[in-house]
Amino acid sequence: MQIYIVKQGDTITDIAFRYGTAAKDIEEANQLPNPDRLVVGQALVIPIIGRFYTIKQGDTLWTVSRAFFIDPVQLARINRLNPNSPLQIGFRLYIPQPPKTKAEFNAYLEPAQDQVTDQQKKSAREAAPYLTYLGPFSFRIQKDGTLKEPPLNSIPEIASANSVTLMLIVTNLTDEGFSDEIGRIVLNDQQVQNKLLDNITAKAKKYGFRDIHFDMEYLRPEDKEAYNAFLRKAKQRFQKEGWLLSTALAPKTKADQKGKWYEAHDYKAHGQIADFVVLMTYEWGYSGGPPMAVSPINQVKEVLDYALTEMPASKIMMGQNLYGYDWTLPFVPGGKFAKAISPQQGIELAAKYNAAIQYSQKDQAPHFKYVDEDGKTHEVWFEDARSIQAKFTLLKQLKLRGMSYWKLGLSFPQNWLLIQDQFEVEKKTVPSR
Repeated sequence: MQIYIVKQGDTITDIAFRYGTAAKDIEEANQLPNPDRLVVGQALVIPIIGRFYTIKQGDTLWTVSRAFFIDPVQLARINRLNPNSPLQIGFRLYIPQPPKTKAEFNAYLEPAQDQVTDQQKKSAREAAPYLTYLGPFSFRIQKDGTLKEPPLNSIPEIASANSVTLMLIVTNLTDEGFSDEIGRIVLNDQQVQNKLLDNITAKAKKYGFRDIHFDMEYLRPEDKEAYNAFLRKAKQRFQKEGWLLSTALAPKTKADQKGKWYEAHDYKAHGQIADFVVLMTYEWGYSGGPPMAVSPINQVKEVLDYALTEMPASKIMMGQNLYGYDWTLPFVPGGKFAKAISPQQGIELAAKYNAAIQYSQKDQAPHFKYVDEDGKTHEVWFEDARSIQAKFTLLKQLKLRGMSYWKLGLSFPQNWLLIQDQFEVEKKTVPSR
């Protein structure tokens, strides 16, 4: 598939003609919210076999072939080039469809106001063919070791129909946020701990969960070893059932990183105990902070590089956001929170306010500014085909297990298109006893 960036004066018809495809195919593939009013800087996925690449200053056959995971001799033969001759700037190379990469994909689904909405069900159905795991967020630990379960509605049926492994997400979350007190109790009181494991087992058997996923955050630093010991105990228990165990980890860049979010998360231990981990490599740009990319690629890579020193790549799932934010300027700490938006909504905003979309090469993320009806300036950072492709390329280069999305419900059709084009999504058959 080709990623094309809209230029001034472009129309869908012109773009389709350029790549030998139909305008309606481009519209349908991207679920275009603005087919008659494209935005300068908007990324489109063109549904063709393979893609084209225009040679830039400094490109060589070797650098281009390396970027696209293809043999340089093969690339030269396909394009009828002398492999020993320099490439001409502006020449359009055809890049054939590469073999698909095996990978796993997970997505979290967070019910809205204690119900799974119709939009979330629709999103789950659309995403399920491209998922290995699906996790309703979340089963909340209570102080006595019981679990408060989220509404599930038809989620187990959607997972089963698409051979998706249901992930039972266990958290120390309360209405006020993640609770270190609940963490303290369950990690140090063996009676409560055993009751919790019994309850997790019962819920997993009742609904058909086959991966038990612990997302315990903001634990006391002194509970790090207790958390490790609990995970070992849980692993031994669930392994007997034939289930997987996974964890979510804060985005650390070194073992002794300070801060309450980080200190109780032991990358090395989790890498040894868990079947896989999800690194929460997003939210650098967040609703209460200043405008910036949600998951800037340099920061993401720094976390991944550290993780790879503590555990094998085959256990690492890169976290990725399916959303962006719309900030009202000027940003004031403690002031108005940014509004979460889908990539589709980002395009709609740019079209509505006639704002050209910019792209940060440093962060590998699209962004733009606009002025609303009240004269207020906004800054928007979101995701598009380019930004997600940058993460997919990183996933392949580092040979990671896969990618995990937070969260379903916000439309991003280009993401699933690119997965279908480039990956063989692994579906797990985890037997029950």
